[in-house]
Amino acid sequence: MSILKKFEELRGAYNHVKEAGNDPFSVCFDEILSPTEGVVSGKKTILLGTNNYLGLTFDKQSIETAVSALRENGTGTTGSRIANGSYGWHARLESNLASFYDRDHAMVFTTGYQANLGIIATLAGRDDHLVIDADSHACIYDACKLTPAPVTRFKHNDPNDLRTRLGRIKNNGGNIIVVTEGIFSMLGDKAPLKEIVEVTKEFGAYLIVDEAHSMGVLGKHGRGLAEECGVEDDVDFILGTFSKSLGAIGGFCVSNIADFDLLKVACRPYMFTASLPSSVVASVVTALEKVEKGELLREKLMSNARYLHSKMIAAGFSVGPDVSPVVALRLQSSEMAISFWNALLNEGLYVNLALPPATPANMSLLRCSVSSSHSKIQIDKAVALFTKIGIEFGVIEPELLAQFG
Repeated sequence: MSILKKFEELRGAYNHVKEAGNDPFSVCFDEILSPTEGVVSGKKTILLGTNNYLGLTFDKQSIETAVSALRENGTGTTGSRIANGSYGWHARLESNLASFYDRDHAMVFTTGYQANLGIIATLAGRDDHLVIDADSHACIYDACKLTPAPVTRFKHNDPNDLRTRLGRIKNNGGNIIVVTEGIFSMLGDKAPLKEIVEVTKEFGAYLIVDEAHSMGVLGKHGRGLAEECGVEDDVDFILGTFSKSLGAIGGFCVSNIADFDLLKVACRPYMFTASLPSSVVASVVTALEKVEKGELLREKLMSNARYLHSKMIAAGFSVGPDVSPVVALRLQSSEMAISFWNALLNEGLYVNLALPPATPANMSLLRCSVSSSHSKIQIDKAVALFTKIGIEFGVIEPELLAQFG
């Protein structure tokens, strides 16, 4: 028997997706022209599905710093920081992250996925109890699989259900750890963080917030939802990534917890993974400075987010409830979403196709992520394409064609 036989059902589903035209999970860009434009199959394409919220992938200073570090330190570290030591850039980034968040400690990971995987799985022991939002990212669910701690899910963004679930947990002498996100990646909705903080305090639980999609986006200084809600001091561990607003790759955790540095010799995804190349770390150091001073960038980003969100609603589409850089169109079926996605790409618009079971409530989504670098002209063109195809597919009413066509 083939060792891959267990994936026959997945293979059938994947083939079904590819038969509709392009392969949405293996799109290859011929060229990236800017944070908002690329070339796909020889066609100039608007990029509206990249999570490049502040457009910093092409920031000149970040690139120059990365090139300088590349020349000084070479292409890679060839091992973990535990085995091969740290470069000066690693220490500088951790110091800058701690300062940025006004925390005592910071820890840098090779990916954002590993940050969640490592911190959550390491913190939760056999006598502890993990309580996570039902719509948590896959990396949070994967972390739960690695820990011996029991896991309870609470209804998405529902503090009352969280209170009910916490009230049912029997204390075995361990700790309760609540995990939520700032902006949720699929629908772009925000956690009711003030209320969640109140509930966790009531039960003496620790709180972890993944700010992957809200760092650089929310808060006066770009520290995320906790800053925007004024509850930073009530969040025990903030997790995040360098692959969204900071335009690179990597992840981090910041905290004021005493003896935090013990995690560096206890967290296996940190201990046994090669560390980030200094060129990447150097670019993140520079990008973090841009985020800290980037109030105008955030204002432009949220202006674009409000514009796209309102335009999509006005066109008659069903989108996520909150205004954020993630604007997701909800469709009736996977077949409709696949066909719609192909039509958009063929017209020169790239967005993300998200299908069950990777989506909340088994929704079929076309997920857009807007950038501060998008122009109003690009957003208008994107909405026009959505509307044209939406009318052709019977998703919205044809009388809107005159307005958006």
